[in-house]
Amino acid sequence: MSTGNEGIDRQQQKVTEFLRLLPLTLEIAGLPKGEPGRHFNEGQMEVRVNTLKAAYRLARQLLIDIASK
Repeated sequence: MSTGNEGIDRQQQKVTEFLRLLPLTLEIAGLPKGEPGRHFNEGQMEVRVNTLKAAYRLARQLLIDIASK
């Protein structure tokens, strides 16, 4: 039977993995940095988030592909 701690540990592992892959994810996403004082509207932020999600999936798949060779 699993405990609540196992779920928390898995969440922490996922966050750690995301943070480790973040530099590669950002490179794959190719998003420009925001200009100081310029704020994105909600739609722009949503597009950027979706771009990061897609880039993270690709970065993760790249890592899996490399590890399996």
